[in-house]
Amino acid sequence: MLLLEPPDSHYLSAAAGWLGLNCAADALAELENISTENLQHPAVLEMRWTISAHERQWSDALQIAQVELTLAPDNASGWLHRAYALRRVAEGGLPQAWEALLPAAKKFPAEPVIAYNLSCYACQMEQLDIARHWLRQAVTAGKKSEIKKMALADKDLQPLWPEIKEL
Repeated sequence: MLLLEPPDSHYLSAAAGWLGLNCAADALAELENISTENLQHPAVLEMRWTISAHERQWSDALQIAQVELTLAPDNASGWLHRAYALRRVAEGGLPQAWEALLPAAKKFPAEPVIAYNLSCYACQMEQLDIARHWLRQAVTAGKKSEIKKMALADKDLQPLWPEIKEL
């Protein structure tokens, strides 16, 4: 991925700073200064998605994720962002998120967050055996201690907490 050059890199950093201060409007204002040729840069799209998610503007987040996925189908973040937004848009839900993310598991078998999210979706759809399978995949692909800590704090996986404690 090509790095952004100044001044666009400065605007992107400023946007991240503003968002860190919970000032989404100021973060978006910084992104408005980015040159036209860099508006579709992966880092800019990532920041736009993050701002939309922060503001719970899931339709906007879904549109941004679709652009990410179109421009960089070999980048896992677009797949994750699309599923995350699909779960939350009015016309979406868990089954839509599941269907959107499942192909990414084959494409990115070493990406623990994909398996982890599939585990969450399955658990919330009350498919506990499938949730266990994907959680094992996440642990295999990632760091067991980190996955365990994250899972024990994630209400999506609450039905599996007794088992997760034993990992």
